[in-house]
Amino acid sequence: MTAPRRLPFDPIERAGELWEERVGPAGPMRLATTIMRVQQIVVATLDATLKPFDITFARYEVLRLLSFSRSGSLPLSKIGERLMVHPTSVTNAIDRLVAAGLVDRAADTADRRRILASLTPRGREVLEGATAAIMAIDFGVGALDAADQQAAYDLLRPVRAVDFEA
Repeated sequence: MTAPRRLPFDPIERAGELWEERVGPAGPMRLATTIMRVQQIVVATLDATLKPFDITFARYEVLRLLSFSRSGSLPLSKIGERLMVHPTSVTNAIDRLVAAGLVDRAADTADRRRILASLTPRGREVLEGATAAIMAIDFGVGALDAADQQAAYDLLRPVRAVDFEA
């Protein structure tokens, strides 16, 4: 992966200055746009790191969640609930993971209306390599030291704990 290039100025800082001149206090706007910008950078970094494994970070999350399940499989509805994504997004991710041979999909024998997903042996191999790769880049947040990572995690706890239904 190529080294990220640094911007010659902070566009969010400049937008904040203009906001304060023309609209009013810029604190919440600066924070919200900072969070969005950081999210874009982290996802792009993770996706670029996972590209050699032919998965996106969204698909990595599905693989990792399946690896954490006690039974070795999870209903698609539970995957969506735990990852907080729309059922259509889960179906799309599972379809692609099945096509890549990383996940199996089968009807639940206890309730045939429910579809279960489970890792294949190849899925476990890809997951292992992908995990090593993203850990090597500190999940894309290596610009912050460990103490600042913990502080940011703690600081944003009240925001991420909101139960939001679109």
